[in-house]
Amino acid sequence: MTSLSGTLQPVYELEFERPLSRLEQQIAELEAMLKLPPAAPPPGAGAEAVQPGPRAADLAPEIRRLREAHTSLLRKTYENLSPWHVVKVARHPNRPQSTDYLQAICKDFTELHGDRAFGDDQAIAAGLARIGQHKVMVMAHRKGRDTKERIACNFGMAHPEGYRKALLKMKLAEKFNLPVVTLIDTPGAFPGIGAEERGQAEAIAVNLREMSRLRVPILSVVIGEGGSGGALGIGVADRAAMMQYAWYSVISPEACAAILWKTGAEAEKAAEALKLTAKDNLSLGVVDAVIEEPLGGAHRNPALAADRLEQWITKNLREIARVPIDTLLEKRYERWRKLGQTVESK
Repeated sequence: MTSLSGTLQPVYELEFERPLSRLEQQIAELEAMLKLPPAAPPPGAGAEAVQPGPRAADLAPEIRRLREAHTSLLRKTYENLSPWHVVKVARHPNRPQSTDYLQAICKDFTELHGDRAFGDDQAIAAGLARIGQHKVMVMAHRKGRDTKERIACNFGMAHPEGYRKALLKMKLAEKFNLPVVTLIDTPGAFPGIGAEERGQAEAIAVNLREMSRLRVPILSVVIGEGGSGGALGIGVADRAAMMQYAWYSVISPEACAAILWKTGAEAEKAAEALKLTAKDNLSLGVVDAVIEEPLGGAHRNPALAADRLEQWITKNLREIARVPIDTLLEKRYERWRKLGQTVESK
C-alpha cells in the first residue's frame, strides 16, 4: 500500500477485513505466476523439454473473477460497518494523516511555530497556505507516522501550548482577513499533570470563546478521530464536515466503557451508544456534510481521498466568502447554540 508521499506502507489487517486479505493474496499469487519465466529443461534434454510458463490467456479470467469478487465483498463489508469497526478504520495506521493532506492539497505551505508563552507543541501544525485559489490559515492535529514522530507529536494529543499556538495563528488570520481551515484528528487533549498545571481546560475554553467570534470564515473537517474537547479546541466552525469513516464524540469508546461498565472491554457497546459515526453526526446536526471516501476507506486510495477533501474545502470557501461577516457570526452563534438542545416532556 502506498501513501500520498509515494512511500510504501506496511500491510496492516483489520479483523473484519481478513476475507478480503485472502482474496488479495490469491490475486497477488496469480499475478506473480504470470511473471514466471519458462521452466529450464533437465540437463541433456532437448529444447522440446522446456516447460512453458502460464499464459495470460489461461490466468486472466480467474484473476478477473477474483477481482470482481474482491470489489463486491469490499463494497458489502464497508456498507455494513458497525460503529466500532468505523473507529478501527479511523485509527488504521495507513490512513492518511493531516500531514499527508497538507502536502497533497496545500500549495506554498509555510508552517508557523510556538505560542509565545511556553513552547512549540508538535501535536498541532499551523501555517499559511493556498488551497485551490484561496489563501488560508490552516491548522491540524498531527499524530506522526513512525514511533519517533508519534512520541514527538504525543500521538496527536495536544498540550495547552498547542491550543494557544492555534489561537495565536487564528488571530493572525483575522488580522489579514484570511479564512481558517482546520483538520481534526485526535483521540483527545492530553490529560497529563503538566498539561493540567499549564491550564489545559482553560486553553480549550478560551479557544471555544474566541473562535465563536473570530471575524473570518472557519471550516473544519474531522479526518480521523474527533475526541472530546481536544477536537473542539480547533473545531468551532461555520461549516463542519467529516470524512466518511471518521468518528466524532464527546469521549472515546474505551473511556466511555471504563466509566459506565468499569472495563474497556465493552468499547464496542459504547461505540454503538455514542452515535459517533459520520452518518450519526450528520443526522444529529453536529456536522453539515460527510465527505465520501474511496471504496474500502481512505487508506486504500489516499490520493482520491485528498482530492475529495480539497473539493469540499474549495467549494465551501467559495460559498462562505459571499456571506457578510456579521451575518456569518450570527449564524455561527445560532449553529452552536442549537447543538445539544433537548425538549423535556411534561
